[in-house]
Amino acid sequence: MTTVLEPRGDRLWTHEEPLRFYGFEIGRITTVIRLSSGGLFVQSPAELTPALEADLRELGGVRFVAPASKLHGHLYMEQYREAFPDAELLAAPGLDGRRSDLRFDGLLGDAPDPRWAPDLDQVAVLGNRLLTEIAFFHRQSRTLILGDVGYHIGRDSPLKTRLMARLLGMYEQVGPPRDYRLAVTNEASFRRSIREILAWEFDRVIPGHGEIVETGGKRAVLEGFDSLL
Repeated sequence: MTTVLEPRGDRLWTHEEPLRFYGFEIGRITTVIRLSSGGLFVQSPAELTPALEADLRELGGVRFVAPASKLHGHLYMEQYREAFPDAELLAAPGLDGRRSDLRFDGLLGDAPDPRWAPDLDQVAVLGNRLLTEIAFFHRQSRTLILGDVGYHIGRDSPLKTRLMARLLGMYEQVGPPRDYRLAVTNEASFRRSIREILAWEFDRVIPGHGEIVETGGKRAVLEGFDSLL
């Protein structure tokens, strides 16, 4: 029985940890998927504490470690390679240049690798001049997994964070903050990427920051991105 990983669906777990950004508590979420092949796919890896490492070993060991983008979910990747020597570190677009201290085993793009394609689909969210994010879809649990393109600040967040989210247009809806929206320079590419995501049959949404949407996720994404589509 896992201790820090929370079961979310068939072969899907999450781990939430605090994260303060410019004084606001926004949290961050790690997603763990057990692949059909038996190994684990870890998206946006958290700090590998002894408790988290024990849970991962109990579930079968880490096979792949993936960030959401060059800015989100890469800080602790080296810890996973040290603890799980067979784990492959995957780079989101631009991360190999940002983390020259790491040796990456593969680059993430607009299509899933055959080794995880039976379980996960993926899309590169294009059109933002600052970063390209990789969104994932876990078919078995009907779960969309996002990074900075999908905040979801809800009522359980601290008051200061809720006020910030209202100001940035991301309170109680799934979507990017205003600064991300302003950095979208190719609207056609961005809209095409979001429409590819909306073609997936997801119900749950795991955002990069904030609160998980357990059901009704597609409607939440539609409402959050309505002004951008």
